[in-house]
Amino acid sequence: MFDQRSFDCRHDWGIRGAREAAKRGDITVIVDVLSFSSTVVAALHNGAVIYPYPLHEDGKMYAQSIGATCLPGRSEAAKLGVPTLSPVSFAREHRERRFVLSSLNGAHCAWIAKQVPKLVIGSLLNAAAVARYCNKLQEEINRPITVVSCGERWDDAREDENNMRPAIEDALGAGAILKGLVGSKSPEAQVCMASFNGCRSELSELVTSCGSGQELIARGYEDDIAFCAQFNTTNVVPVLHPGGAYFENGLRDN
Repeated sequence: MFDQRSFDCRHDWGIRGAREAAKRGDITVIVDVLSFSSTVVAALHNGAVIYPYPLHEDGKMYAQSIGATCLPGRSEAAKLGVPTLSPVSFAREHRERRFVLSSLNGAHCAWIAKQVPKLVIGSLLNAAAVARYCNKLQEEINRPITVVSCGERWDDAREDENNMRPAIEDALGAGAILKGLVGSKSPEAQVCMASFNGCRSELSELVTSCGSGQELIARGYEDDIAFCAQFNTTNVVPVLHPGGAYFENGLRDN
């Protein structure tokens, strides 16, 4: 059976990876560079309160129950003048406002793993800060760390197919975080680290040129990619509040 149990720091993929990390009780880092993770980081940097929820339609009812706004998709948000699943859509005017943010990948993985001892949101933007936070946390509670690359989904997957599409931007983000973690690394984690180390000087170009980046460019969201490809620009570390309700900053931003 597939297992990375003998290592302190692990890497896994998608909803199944998040579920397995939750079953083990690992400290779990969710990485969805384009764009859930980067958007949560940007929202908290601007003082907003983010509640993750996996499905948008159900999220509307959930938002009403907690007095929050359920954020729409990018095209609808632009018409309404509200933020969305885009990191550049958040600003200081959204400070202390409550938002429910849904996505098929990052938010879904966070929801699946919400009962872990600590659930952290990682990206290229805050990789070093996340690693520092998790190293300290591991010392305090003595639990392994699993970094989950969320990946994307095939739009036209057949019923007999796994619809998850591995995303290199998430692997690079995971590698950047794993690089800063203390402890033994699984082979899966080592491969992510090696990928990041080998591509460190080309992060922006690779995130722009990869399949997920090209998909966003085709939809007119070049600014999202430029923002998400930035490396270590903030100390914001989104940590899921006990009870799985909302994210709070585990570290004070500089």
